[in-house]
Amino acid sequence: MSHALPSATPAAIAAFAQLPRGAVDRIIDVALAEDLASGDLTSECCIPVVTTAVAQAITRHPMVVCGGAVFARVFQRINPNLQVRLLRHDGERAESAEVIWRVSGSARDILAAERVALNLTQRMCGIASMAQRYVAAITEGSTTRVTDTRKTTPGLRLLERYAIRCGGAHNHRDNLGSAVMIKDNHIVACGTIASAVERAKQRAPHTSRIEVEVGDLDQFEQARAAGADIIMLDNMATPAVAEVMQRVSADRRRGHGPIIEVSGGITLARIAELSAIGVDIISVGALTHSAKAADISLEFAFDDSQPTTV
Repeated sequence: MSHALPSATPAAIAAFAQLPRGAVDRIIDVALAEDLASGDLTSECCIPVVTTAVAQAITRHPMVVCGGAVFARVFQRINPNLQVRLLRHDGERAESAEVIWRVSGSARDILAAERVALNLTQRMCGIASMAQRYVAAITEGSTTRVTDTRKTTPGLRLLERYAIRCGGAHNHRDNLGSAVMIKDNHIVACGTIASAVERAKQRAPHTSRIEVEVGDLDQFEQARAAGADIIMLDNMATPAVAEVMQRVSADRRRGHGPIIEVSGGITLARIAELSAIGVDIISVGALTHSAKAADISLEFAFDDSQPTTV
């Protein structure tokens, strides 16, 4: 999308490029159709067509800014003549009561787009802010990555995963077809971990890694012996995770060994202890399924600096 400002950081510019316009437009158009199915009766009754306004998006608490290009695109889908200024770049931290975005033009059109613009971006800012807190909890010097999972809001995965990256975390597999991930039900269907891994090696593209989810040390050893590229330790206590890392470190000294991912019941408090142990990946479903939406209000202003209620 084309709303990154010249002064944006390289990371912010790269992040904008990760939001394909066509896919974003489809998300926005569905949301606008839902909200404007019968028009905007209140604005049509109360506000003359010629009325113009300036509206400011104001933070109500500290947050990581995310979704500026989405905010702009919602208004442009209603009226391409609406003017949007992004005063904060995605990935930047804003304090309480900051104006992060501004839109000007037809008052009716601003009000028609307001709720969809805020619904999407408040969610994105909330996810980015939560992701940043988890990343900040990683032990200093650790190479551990915090990632999301597929536990995203249906239809909004593109925006939520972008928000994860704006918060400094990373993404797991995008969809079921993007990687081989053998979980408990696959193992039951195949009979054993070894059988599941062998079938995956025979049929998966050579570009795909094979990941196996395990729940205890015995299953870990089965996945390790089967040659899994990645082993996910699901809901395993920290002492068991530490034992796995000791065993894997011996393999790595010999030049091989699986990537170790930890998942299941991950709290903010556990990030430091797990990253200190040296796990490679900590995947956290809560980053998307339990993130609280940020509080942003859109307030009309008589000029560019003085918001007021109308």
